Amino acid sequence: MSLSKGMQSIAAATLSAAMLIAIAACGTTDGSNTATDSGSSSDGSTTSSSSTQGFDTSGIKKDDAIAALLPESVTKDGTLTVGTDTSYAPAEFFAEDGKTPIGFDVDLSKALAAVFGLKEETVSSTFDSIIPSVGSKYDLGISSFTVTKERMDAVDFVTYFKAGSTWVTKKGNPEKVDTSNLCGVKVAVQTGTTQEEEVNKANEQCKADGKDEIEIQSSKLQTDVTTAVASGKASIFYADSPVAGYAIEQTGDTLEALGDDTGVTPEAVAIKKGDTQTAEAVQKAMQKLMDDGTYQKILDTWGVSSGAIDKAEINPAIEE
Repeated sequence: MSLSKGMQSIAAATLSAAMLIAIAACGTTDGSNTATDSGSSSDGSTTSSSSTQGFDTSGIKKDDAIAALLPESVTKDGTLTVGTDTSYAPAEFFAEDGKTPIGFDVDLSKALAAVFGLKEETVSSTFDSIIPSVGSKYDLGISSFTVTKERMDAVDFVTYFKAGSTWVTKKGNPEKVDTSNLCGVKVAVQTGTTQEEEVNKANEQCKADGKDEIEIQSSKLQTDVTTAVASGKASIFYADSPVAGYAIEQTGDTLEALGDDTGVTPEAVAIKKGDTQTAEAVQKAMQKLMDDGTYQKILDTWGVSSGAIDKAEINPAIEE
């Protein structure tokens, strides 16, 4: 979708970025409309709204055969508990009330729960703490997890989306950042992400080459990452493409993408390692949502249809 607050100054951009967690809005680079209570303009941009309403999952019916696959450890309390980092709009973030989780990952969580005949509870947590808690604190982790070999050593995955990574600077790239040579540059990333891993690798190369080290600013919340660049504390940040698109739209003319998206890879639901029953149930439920059109409607609602896939896979093969 195309959502802009029309903020022209750095001060306004900083305020917007800091408040993303509580703003009821969504945005990516897709140019699709978003479901809000005030509608959308003819050019595809949304008008202001008092709340952002995601996809209505109330009409999704339980699939008894799929639900029967779930182990008692998941079904015994009647609730599907999902861990997520609610600072990652438009995938998962808080509505303007500051406490209601919304976003396309949240809607997919609710849709899965409906197929299972369970209530859904999204629990907000920091990104890097979710995977260690899957199978104990959470039944599932759904928080834009890129599939990596390291993560598959810790959890099982069921794919549901694809996304690349995007570099973001102030508009016009006033510091003339070259992403092929980040040595000596102030780079903001979210803690525990694949983007942080990539920047750390680049920094090791800088040190090996005897160049200035990258000044890596790692923050628990993506909102803080966005704020760092909007306020000038960092020169550039690196994030998933849908998230970068959202940040750019929210800060009006202050930020822009630098270069093309890189490394399009699958994102997946995290499941306790070795819990084959839950993995199979999630895979079949997700595939059902894909096949009956519900999945596409959810992505369309949030303007992220470019990330759609047509096959949910358990632990897909990935390049190392």
